[in-house]
Amino acid sequence: MMAEEKKINERALFADETQDYRMPEEPDAGDAVNLRFRTAKNDAQQVFCVIAESGERLEMEKTASNDRFDFFQTTMTVADSVIHYYFEVKGHANTRFFGCLGAAKYADICGIFTITPGFHTPEWAKGAVMYQIFVDRFCNGDPDNDVKEREYVYIGRPVHKVENWEQNPSTMDVGCFYGGDLKGVRDKLDYLQYLGVEVIYFNPLFVSPSNHKYDSQDYEHIDPHYGVIVKDGGDLVAENAVSNENATCYQRRSADPANLTASDKLFADLVSEMHKRGMRVIIDGVFNHCGSFNKWLDREKIYLHQGGYETGAYLSADSPYRSFFHFNNEHAWPDNGSYDGWWGHDTLPKLNYEESPKLYEYVMRIARRWVSEPFCVDGWRLDVAADLGHSGEYNHKFWKDFRANVKKANPEAVILAEHYGDPSSWLQGDEWDTIMNYDAFMEPLTWFLTGMEKHSDGSNSALYGDGESFFRSMHYHMSRMQGQSVMTSMNQLSNHDHSRFLTRTNQMVGRIGTMGADMASVGVNYGVFREAVMVQMTWPGAPTLYYGDETGVCGWTDPDNRRTYPWGHEDFELIEYHRYMIDLHKRLPALRRGSVKELLADRQLIAYGRMRGENKCVIVINNRRDSRVVHVPVWELGISDEETLTRMMLSHAQGYNAGQVIYHAENGVLTLELPANSGILLTTGRY
Repeated sequence: MMAEEKKINERALFADETQDYRMPEEPDAGDAVNLRFRTAKNDAQQVFCVIAESGERLEMEKTASNDRFDFFQTTMTVADSVIHYYFEVKGHANTRFFGCLGAAKYADICGIFTITPGFHTPEWAKGAVMYQIFVDRFCNGDPDNDVKEREYVYIGRPVHKVENWEQNPSTMDVGCFYGGDLKGVRDKLDYLQYLGVEVIYFNPLFVSPSNHKYDSQDYEHIDPHYGVIVKDGGDLVAENAVSNENATCYQRRSADPANLTASDKLFADLVSEMHKRGMRVIIDGVFNHCGSFNKWLDREKIYLHQGGYETGAYLSADSPYRSFFHFNNEHAWPDNGSYDGWWGHDTLPKLNYEESPKLYEYVMRIARRWVSEPFCVDGWRLDVAADLGHSGEYNHKFWKDFRANVKKANPEAVILAEHYGDPSSWLQGDEWDTIMNYDAFMEPLTWFLTGMEKHSDGSNSALYGDGESFFRSMHYHMSRMQGQSVMTSMNQLSNHDHSRFLTRTNQMVGRIGTMGADMASVGVNYGVFREAVMVQMTWPGAPTLYYGDETGVCGWTDPDNRRTYPWGHEDFELIEYHRYMIDLHKRLPALRRGSVKELLADRQLIAYGRMRGENKCVIVINNRRDSRVVHVPVWELGISDEETLTRMMLSHAQGYNAGQVIYHAENGVLTLELPANSGILLTTGRY
């Protein structure tokens, strides 16, 4: 009998959009681009790069080989239009196709790589370590600017000043204030630098009556309750007040030009100090809707009574801002409440861009203002960005113009959108740079490690511990983004909209109203939490901590996830684990900017590698509640038996070990014995 001809080793096939396989990674029109592809040694007779648009097949030349792999290369010149491509590998006995979804028998299911000429995301944002701050709950640096008890009425009741910093949020938390401010952030910059933070992302800072500030009152100024109050005084509202007619204290504090100017300066000084320290700043932009307190509408008559402002559209049909909102009753003035609200909420008026060129230009000016002198912030996070406008066509037009305005004012600013679902139509190089990475990070990781939905509103035992499902979901959703968007995507475990990840590890379904605050910390699993942090710091993208996660803050979904930072009661061992992992993320080139490759997937087990140049990293997560032996095929990363692998971190249920231990593979396979609920990070080279 004739010997069966050798088939292609699919596990050896590899290419992606990083610099090891595409140079330059983000080409401009006219650039010559070198594309590389890897196969097992002597596996391929021919390799082609196939251009999806034209069907053109560019034969690739074998340019390098080692003991395990052959490397093929071709060069193309990029024109003005987008290029989609994949690879065709002809072996001795079969043919395989390779794209962003991996190896496949057929070309139409392997996925495609994309070159968008001129699409650049900021270099500083790629793999940057970010830290999200919900300002009211982080640190109170200036008690003089705290919201006063009964300072004004918000959603039908007087606001409340919480005197006890350690008190948990109540179910009706939105009108409760703890006093965190920008002075508090400045006071803690040394701590944040010690932790290794490179970028601070602030929840909204502009004037607003709520503690979350997603209902903007004035886009042009920092809220004096976060900044500086130089002009104070006036009346508080009565205990049973339902309107702000007599809230003269709030009118002065939030609208007096002296307070606004002083607060803007304090913010500019804070950004300047952060820049001196090598840190960056991203602010939150809420442009789909504003708040009913907004000076353009002035439903609460704050600006009418303060004086010096133009009449709001709620008060008069002759308001210069009338076109900013869509009114359904043209005969209801004064006090016309017939405007459209976002999802019907009259406290969140929907902005009416299509019918108001003036509003459109106003917001474009705001977009430029905050990334320019004297503020010079480094980017925008865009709230509910896909909801803006009344049609998809208009939404895309708006974000194209927004990008053009922002990038002209500050070419290095990042534009990062909140988005659920497929973001690809906004990530074509002319709208957003990247997204908050729910679908390709937070959700798959949460399902795998905890089996919980990200709000703790449900559970799914089938997804819990399913390593294959984890990788399928990650690969698919990452394929909906180009490489430069993946590398800048905001990879979070927790944030202000979802339960704290540590609470998810207790695998309980609930919210504060049904379970109570104390249950959020009952039965939590620190071993699983440390596993999650290890993945966060070793997966492609920008790992983003939510303030307090690093010290073990728990909480159900909002408002309970907005507990205060526990200054004086920190978990320093957990902080140190985060600091170690952040340092490794920043030091190891493969973790910051490298390729990612799946190595193993099983029940309660995932293993993957990162590669960049000579540096290769191996990450293995054992999510079982008992120990196990795993055999990791590190040859797929190009790691030889002669190479030294150094263990840089081992986390487990009881803690972590940062002591270095040397390993070697045998016949391309690394054998590891892992304790329960553990994660291990190993690297080649000396770092």
